[in-house]
Amino acid sequence: MSSIYQRVLGSDFKKLHPKIQERFGFSSQDGIASIGTGIMDELWRGRFYTVPFLYVGTWRRIMFPEHGNNIPFTIENYAYQDQFGRETVTWVRTFEGRKQRRFDAYMIFSEQRNRIVDYLGSHQHLAVDLDMSVDERGGMRIRSGAQRFYEGPLGFSFPLFFSGIADVCEWYDDDDEKYRIQVEVTNRTWGRLFGYRGSFDVVWRKTEETGIPYYIKPLREERRE
Repeated sequence: MSSIYQRVLGSDFKKLHPKIQERFGFSSQDGIASIGTGIMDELWRGRFYTVPFLYVGTWRRIMFPEHGNNIPFTIENYAYQDQFGRETVTWVRTFEGRKQRRFDAYMIFSEQRNRIVDYLGSHQHLAVDLDMSVDERGGMRIRSGAQRFYEGPLGFSFPLFFSGIADVCEWYDDDDEKYRIQVEVTNRTWGRLFGYRGSFDVVWRKTEETGIPYYIKPLREERRE
């Protein structure tokens, strides 16, 4: 089975650095997980008026107001099939600052939309269209697009005035032999909201016997894409 990222990139997937191909190239049938540990050189937030918005994000593990330098973190990528039979990859990031914070995301390949859809947060309330491409370093670049909010019977397009556009770059640094990541979330009206940059190493964990840890999966799964 091809990974969801191979499906969306097609032949461009082979333009990725081999280490990035490895990171984005596994599926639930492979029985492995990618566990990254490293340091965020910088974890930043926007101006003072963005802080209440960031606090709201902590309710569902989407964003948070903490900031600082040299913050240890982990990023856990497991591939599994959700209760609707969709191939899913977890992006669970844990930051060990003054207060531990998590940023959860669950990506699927949407047949309906012919793209990756990213469910944000512990309850998958926010579904975000993603555009993926290969950058000049052989890294993966991800940019968010249209967003939809789902809760119970409610379902509507989430206005970007109240949200942000994420620009994510992950690449492999051959000189330092480390993965590097840079994330910037901005709003057209309010400017820079939240972001981080850092580096990490990866170990591969077999999941065939142990399965997916209970704390990794979302508390609620959303069918609507």
